[in-house]
Amino acid sequence: MRLAWVHARIATLELLRYRSFSAPTLLFPTAAYLVFGRRIHAPANVLMSYYAAFAVLGVAFYQFGVGIAAERVLPWTTFVRVLPVSAAARFGARIMSALAFALASATLVVVVAVVTAPVHLDAGDWGRFALAVAAGSVPFALFGIALGYWLSPKGALPVANLLFIGLAYAGGLLGTTAGLPGGLSEWLPTRLWGDLLGAAVEGRAWRLHDVAGLVLYAGAFAAAASFGYRRDEGERFR
Repeated sequence: MRLAWVHARIATLELLRYRSFSAPTLLFPTAAYLVFGRRIHAPANVLMSYYAAFAVLGVAFYQFGVGIAAERVLPWTTFVRVLPVSAAARFGARIMSALAFALASATLVVVVAVVTAPVHLDAGDWGRFALAVAAGSVPFALFGIALGYWLSPKGALPVANLLFIGLAYAGGLLGTTAGLPGGLSEWLPTRLWGDLLGAAVEGRAWRLHDVAGLVLYAGAFAAAASFGYRRDEGERFR
């Protein structure tokens, strides 16, 4: 655990020094909320929750997906992987670093929403909202890791862009799914997550449909990430 913490601290400091990464990661979801979200006729609580999830989604695709794909070919990464440090410690460090950025980005969205919109939640609803954000972030973090080990460095960024915006829009996290065929987005992971968030901030009970769907996606993405890691390790160290 100590090694994972040290690695996470160093990785976070390194990313903070790359302003071209840290500034857009932290500010883009809030800017999108102010420019686009506020123009959508939807409850303020729901819009806030959707754009907080949008912030976490961006970290999952870019810090995990694009980041892992780019680092796989670096000599430093090869050196780290032959050190007597477990893969669990390295993954734990990456997850802690990503959670720090995701939390900061989502918190900024929440603060701006509370200040600029009629957002009203009691203590219990805030707790359920935080739990829904955390639970939904798991399958997407695993999805990002899987992309990082299956895609080439050159292919990771365009694929991440397509999936990030496409899944966010189709799943309703940008506030609307207008124009989509009926039922198209019902089983998308972003739609399941959005429904879970909406229920949390509106005081409704969570549906088994949404919870079970996210659990199934998490299992599928975990299997893809694990297989992709073993495949990459076999190709580089056989």
